[in-house]
Amino acid sequence: MSKEYIVAPSLLATDPLNFGRDVKMLERAGAKWFHVDCMDGTFVPNFSFGYSTVSALRKFTDRVLDVHLMIDRPIRYIDEYSKAGADYLTIHVEADTEENTLKALEKIKANGVKCGLSIKPKTPVSAIEKYLPILDLVLVMTVEPGFGGQSFMKDMMPKLNELSKKLSEVNPACHIQVDGGIDVNTFGFCKENGANVFVAGSACLKAEDKKAFIQTIEQ
Repeated sequence: MSKEYIVAPSLLATDPLNFGRDVKMLERAGAKWFHVDCMDGTFVPNFSFGYSTVSALRKFTDRVLDVHLMIDRPIRYIDEYSKAGADYLTIHVEADTEENTLKALEKIKANGVKCGLSIKPKTPVSAIEKYLPILDLVLVMTVEPGFGGQSFMKDMMPKLNELSKKLSEVNPACHIQVDGGIDVNTFGFCKENGANVFVAGSACLKAEDKKAFIQTIEQ
């Protein structure tokens, strides 16, 4: 049975002075998930949402909150983000030691949250292979993490394909997510190589018809 295709609009692309308005607008357009990028200015050279934002969102929307932690040593904050109401909590394999990465993933699961693991463009699939059986989601970055509006890296498609084949053997139910430069011109490459969850920021928020944008990718 094939997995459902899902667009997860990135809230990093919303208007910070009209955050609630944009969330409700995306709900009306049919968004089932929201992608929440949390950055610490250390793991990536930028700052964004913290667990207080996730907590506020949880009270404001019933959609899936797909929280992406671009932070150093994320094990320190797993409990806070879990309590805040994340449905999925994704950490980076590059952000800590192998031992702490495993502990963080186990802690996420123990908190009743679905766990995800992300890899940057230069990180090979082999770096996360040992974790694949326990994951609910794998995020393949198709830009360098930290900033919105970057160009899609098509050379990540062989990595995506490799990941898809490995997951089909050990954990076929695991979502494969892509993030970075996803729009109506690039999502097809990702679909062909196994992705089923598409993080779209600027392309979705700037689309004249946001409902049509979401439906085009999810069909």
